[in-house]
Amino acid sequence: MQATDLSRLITAARDGEATLVIKNARVINVFTNEIIEADVAVNGDTIIGVGAFDCENEYDAKGAYLAPGFIDAHVHIESSMVTPASFARVILPKGTTTIIADPHEIANVAGTTGLEAIYRQSADLPLQVLFMLPSCVPATPFENSGAKLTAVDFIPFMQKKSRVLGLGEVMDYVSTVNADPELIEKLKLFFNRPIDGHAPLLSGRDLNAYCIAGPRTDHECSNFAELKEKLRSGMAILIRIGSAANGVAEMLDGIVSEHLPTDTISFCTDDKHIENILREGHINYIINTAIRHGIAPIEAIRMATLNTARTFGLSRTGAIAPGYRADLVLFDSLSNIEPKAVFTCGTLYDPEAPVKVRPVPEAVYDTVHPAPVLEESLRLRIDRDPMPVIKTVENQLVTKLVYRSAPKDENGCFVPQDGLNKLAVIERHHATGHVGVGIVEGLNIHGGAVASTVAHDSHNIVIAGDNDRDMLLAVETLTDCRGGYCVIQNGTVAACLPLPIGGLMTDAPVDEVLKGQRELLDAAHALGCTDSCDPLVLLSFLALPVIPEARLTDLGLFDVTKMAFIR
Repeated sequence: MQATDLSRLITAARDGEATLVIKNARVINVFTNEIIEADVAVNGDTIIGVGAFDCENEYDAKGAYLAPGFIDAHVHIESSMVTPASFARVILPKGTTTIIADPHEIANVAGTTGLEAIYRQSADLPLQVLFMLPSCVPATPFENSGAKLTAVDFIPFMQKKSRVLGLGEVMDYVSTVNADPELIEKLKLFFNRPIDGHAPLLSGRDLNAYCIAGPRTDHECSNFAELKEKLRSGMAILIRIGSAANGVAEMLDGIVSEHLPTDTISFCTDDKHIENILREGHINYIINTAIRHGIAPIEAIRMATLNTARTFGLSRTGAIAPGYRADLVLFDSLSNIEPKAVFTCGTLYDPEAPVKVRPVPEAVYDTVHPAPVLEESLRLRIDRDPMPVIKTVENQLVTKLVYRSAPKDENGCFVPQDGLNKLAVIERHHATGHVGVGIVEGLNIHGGAVASTVAHDSHNIVIAGDNDRDMLLAVETLTDCRGGYCVIQNGTVAACLPLPIGGLMTDAPVDEVLKGQRELLDAAHALGCTDSCDPLVLLSFLALPVIPEARLTDLGLFDVTKMAFIR
């Protein structure tokens, strides 16, 4: 709906002039928690009434439930590994009609060129793609990324880009609570607009300072006590279920047992691979999970629609009522929501309909430029006993910093065994030659290596393995294919999925990407990687120095709780 359409739509609503009527629906009203048996009248892309209507173009709902289209409150399209058009084809059938995207992945690789590319690629889609501009490029000063964005870089996007809502997740919470001048300039620029937070385990006075700085959402809660403290501080909580971060049962159970109001709680996926989406669902999967944990169905639907719209200032999205965007989802059961029809902007979504795709600049295809990596680059000298180790936590993005006695060779260098793998992060944007090497526990790789140029958020090359030969072959493989994922087993490439767009995405067909994903996962599991979560997603987060407790960047092993390098 545009302001220029106002007179026309007022007249259409007054006279009941619809271009589409969805008949015989059980309409979910998220304002009153009612289910109303009625028709829904649409004119163009806007709902003009709920009641009794007729027109030439009618769709018979046959008594099915009709809900507002679901909203993903925080997502990185790049993490799907496909272009925005392909991503839309995957999530629209699951009922997600609006996403609030933070393109900090492509921005860390290609700066404003990357931002402009993904903005243009997401235009003219049946999916409504809205943006939060990335606040932390790079995420911290403790790593090297492909670009750096300042407040000045945002001004053209704020002035000319109508789908820009606010400032993306403020991950550098240490700089925030210490009032770092450069970050403060970005926060001031968005002072009266939505600002996303990212503050895992932040508490007490530091949380107070963080809230004053401007972030008003958080998707990093890992337990109910954290969720409750942040709700008390006025933050909106985005409950996340993606491909790796799934530990939400405690939070949902706590909300139900303590009868917490859910007005400021929404849902997001953050990072979820398309294979997981097709198998499980998208936002509808989180709604169904919430329902299974005791949240009333309409309340769960409101958390996925109106709550999110209000949090981000979307006054005409998220409800079935006059003047709202005609994004609608039809399904048969309130206990397990599986969409049978989806309407976007008043049109029944047709997955076979052609979508306009805009070209990606060549510069965004040419981003993998590591300096030569030699065997000595990967050597890790055992200079203490026990050694610091990154321990992964099942179904969580958080890690533990632990200390283990590490096996070594005759030269005093680490030899992966006994559940310990070598982890390396190699700077790949500017051929600086920076290589960070550490030890990781929990990946259980035997006889090979797993590697990727998807390494949040600076997206250097991240590799885990049990021998240097396979790790070096992984670097060579990813450089040759211009980025992506690969699994090496005993000196051969067992699986490879090229992601030439920024080393993050591909314009290959979804089926081809899914095939590549399955081959990667099968190959990773054959090496011994756990099948309880997606090891590719887990690997991609081991280089992100803003999630506790320990990470590895191209500059070394990093203690996130102390914001200091360990070695």
